[in-house]
Amino acid sequence: MKKFILGTKEMMVEYFDEAGIAHPATLVTASLMTVLRAKTKESDGYFSVQVGYGSQKKQRITKPVLGIMKNFGPFKTLKEFRLQEASTMKIGDIVDASVFAKGDTVAVSGISKGKGFQGGVKRHGFAGGSRTHGQKHSEREPGSIGGGLRSRVPKGMRMAGRMGGDRITVKNLKVLEIDKDNNILVISGAIPGRRGTMLEIVSK
Repeated sequence: MKKFILGTKEMMVEYFDEAGIAHPATLVTASLMTVLRAKTKESDGYFSVQVGYGSQKKQRITKPVLGIMKNFGPFKTLKEFRLQEASTMKIGDIVDASVFAKGDTVAVSGISKGKGFQGGVKRHGFAGGSRTHGQKHSEREPGSIGGGLRSRVPKGMRMAGRMGGDRITVKNLKVLEIDKDNNILVISGAIPGRRGTMLEIVSK
């Protein structure tokens, strides 16, 4: 059965394994989730589970969403996870960090940090212009954007613009440690977003 949970990014740390080897890792607080609805292929055309996460004032939630929450919540976030088969979870079940085990391989999704308006060198990794042969202020210019006989800029041309704020998924990360008492996951490597970013953690 597919494992999943929502959490918030905390900070990066050094994790030392049993052999004393240091691994870069990220701490994630996996707050409790409540199962609100389980969809089936017969009734909805696919399998999924809807969960509620966090807390929110009731007056800030629309009536249709409150109807889904019914006797639970109110929750800040309502999320649905697609499944390949019918879920064994029941309405009202609580999901915490204990659903994962040490050594599990997971994919983590989140919104990356916004970096504002950036040039082509930072945004796309362009090399910039040559530092010789008479160039003076062209070190970080993007170069030609037209080309040939065209009288316009083609769609999709890589240029300067807003960078960051995208949904990023990092796959094949390992769960290095689980603190079940504090609901904290130690996940290998770097994870997108700033501190406090909401993350989706899904097992393979």
